[in-house]
Order: sequence, then structure tokens, then C-alpha cells
Amino acid sequence: MGFKLFILNSWFYKDFLKWKRSWPWISMNIIMSFPSRHLRLFFLRRKGATIAKNVSICRGVEIRNPKGLVIGEGCAIGPGVTLDARKGLKLGNNVTIAKDAIIWTLHHEMNSTDFHTIGAETIIEDYAWICSRSVLLPGVHVGRGAVIASGAVLTKNADDQSIMGGGARKEDWRTQTDEVYLRSFL
Repeated sequence: MGFKLFILNSWFYKDFLKWKRSWPWISMNIIMSFPSRHLRLFFLRRKGATIAKNVSICRGVEIRNPKGLVIGEGCAIGPGVTLDARKGLKLGNNVTIAKDAIIWTLHHEMNSTDFHTIGAETIIEDYAWICSRSVLLPGVHVGRGAVIASGAVLTKNADDQSIMGGGARKEDWRTQTDEVYLRSFL
């Protein structure tokens, strides 16, 4: 009994528990560093992600909770992207997410005394383009064909065919609404 108590209080056991809790994060980093995109997609599907055909996910993408991730056909996700799918993340068909973009579905409530987490599902519709180093906060809905400019922080929904830029303010620009234009994007 004394030896068992010693083991449970030892530094080794406590470090083991920390390692055990961090194993999902470690395993995802290992999977996302595989040199073959086919292997990455295979293991993501095995971990519960729903991924369609012709999807390209670059090395170095960080995915939190692949079970909540749904990726449509023909999507391209660049290196250094963070996809947080803890509350659900849906990407439509032919969505492009450029380098170092961050998409959150869960964050801490800053006005809470206990700093608890809040979040909502994030949805990105077909033909959307999320430019590099842009940040999408939980619960946003990016419309069909919308463009989120580089460095933008999106806190509100983006309408179809709109261009969002700057500190979450909506610009008056509109992308071309012609369906042929959207098809030529591929």
C-alpha cells in the first residue's frame, strides 16, 4: 500500500498524467507533419473528421478536435492555419484558407469571474476565401463567395459575395456575382 501511494504521488506519475492529457494534441501535430497529404487526410478521417474528395491540407496545420470538422469538396488549406472545431466547423465546397489564418469556435468569456469558455459553430460557405493572417471568431457565418481580407478580425457574419477587411468592419465592395466567375476560380 505504501509503495502504491508513493507511485501515485511521484513526479513521474504526475508528469505521465500531464503527458496523457496532452496526447491528443501531440498526436495531431505528428499527423499534420506527415509529408503525404493522403496520409494526413486518412488519419484525420480516422480521428472523426468528415472530409470530401480533392481536399488539400498543407503540412503544419493545427486542428483542434477533428470530430467536429466537416470539409467540403475541393478545399485548400494553407500551412500554419489553425482550425478549431471543438464546437463545430463546417467548410463548404471550394473554400480556400490561406497561410496562418485562424478560425476559432471556442474562447474564454472575458467578463466572467471564473473565465469560463463560450463558443458556437462556425460555418464557411462555398467559394469563400479566407486570406492570410485573418482571424474568425466563434459563431461567424461566412457567406458564399465572400472574401475575408488579410489581417481582418471577423466578429460578425459576412454576407454572400462581400469583402470584409480591417478590424471586423464591412467594406462596401462586392465580388462579382456571376456564377461563371466563381467556377473559373477553380
